[in-house]
Amino acid sequence: MFRPTGFADLAGQRVGVFGYGVEGRATQRRLAGVARDLVLVDDDPHDDHVLATSGGGYEALATCDVVIKSPGIPRRRDDVVALEARGVMVTSGLDLWLHETDRHRVIAVTGTKGKSTTTSLVTFFLRCLGEEAQALGNIGRPPYDPDLDVSRGWLIVEVSSFQSVDVSVAPGLILVTSLGSDHLDWHGTLEQYHADKLSMTRAAGEHVTLTASTPELERAGDLLGGLLQRARPDATGLAHELGLLGEHNDHNVGLALAACALATGRDLDEIRAVIAPRAREFVPLRGRLTCVATLEVAVGTVRFVDDGLATGPLPTIAALRVFAQQDLALIAGGFDRGVDYRELLDELRARRAATALIVIGPAGERIGAAAAPLPVTHARDVHDAVRLARAALTPRGGVVLFSPAAPSFDAYRNWEERSDDFARAVDEVVARGAP
Repeated sequence: MFRPTGFADLAGQRVGVFGYGVEGRATQRRLAGVARDLVLVDDDPHDDHVLATSGGGYEALATCDVVIKSPGIPRRRDDVVALEARGVMVTSGLDLWLHETDRHRVIAVTGTKGKSTTTSLVTFFLRCLGEEAQALGNIGRPPYDPDLDVSRGWLIVEVSSFQSVDVSVAPGLILVTSLGSDHLDWHGTLEQYHADKLSMTRAAGEHVTLTASTPELERAGDLLGGLLQRARPDATGLAHELGLLGEHNDHNVGLALAACALATGRDLDEIRAVIAPRAREFVPLRGRLTCVATLEVAVGTVRFVDDGLATGPLPTIAALRVFAQQDLALIAGGFDRGVDYRELLDELRARRAATALIVIGPAGERIGAAAAPLPVTHARDVHDAVRLARAALTPRGGVVLFSPAAPSFDAYRNWEERSDDFARAVDEVVARGAP
């Protein structure tokens, strides 16, 4: 079977692009003028020049020398396995790019939660130190997009479990932020998810694997490859200065500091001393515990907090702990991908402050069904949920926390659309004012 080790190896080949989203379009541009033929296939195409998988697309892929699979298509899906059984090499754009890139300049960031924040932190810290750095991958654009200049500086790439499983050569430095439960509809089981999530650390090539110091990652030692190092959480309060809430962000900051120390050879204290005066310049990610509005009520304030990037239970648990002492109405739910919500429900039951649970979507239905003895309110959509959450708080106010613990795909194309809808719903409630 033909095994390419870079995009250049595809010169003169018939190449299939399976999945025509952001990654698929970047792959098409990267192969323009390189491949002999390009076959574009998607399960649900929205372009006339793209074949539907079930409408002749799969048969066309079977005629290719190589198929470049987008991350959203599961590695173990029957039609992917069948392509390989027919002698078609299935790979990914990220893996091809890593084969032909100076991997010592690549810092990959993966983990169940904290990937995007840590990617942003590493990029910001390196720039504060006078280094050239770009944030790429899930947080930005695919690193193999030909419209990007990746010829210089540090390349900080956020890598999902979907992508990690297709990587066969390791970046020079891999950061692992956390390990929990997610994407079980894609991976099949929790054990397989953990193995896939950490598989990039076991890829070929000399590299350092730097993990946060958490019990879950310490227990996963057998699944971790590379030269293993642990990063201690930052204890100086730098996360607060950066505008980041919650104890989990002390781990993210500690991991980012340790990564910069390894990359630049500079001392941790020296790095902190450079970053601290500029901490207020850091812009936290939208959708990560972002206060979108406040409303003055009878004897207090209602804060509306968007944590829409929380697409699994772990980040939602972390968000609840940030507001542990405050009355709170949690809006949770969305697309159901089969994750275990028991730990999240235990966290809700253990809260001492007044807590209301408003659920939306199929995942919300499952969360609500298992939530007893917690009171549960079922909402039709995000707008209905915001109205019900506001009404659930007492006259002394509190927090309306939109932290879904589930993806958005039941009703939206992505989490950004869902967070935008949450912001619009909040605007409507705030415009009406206090009851």
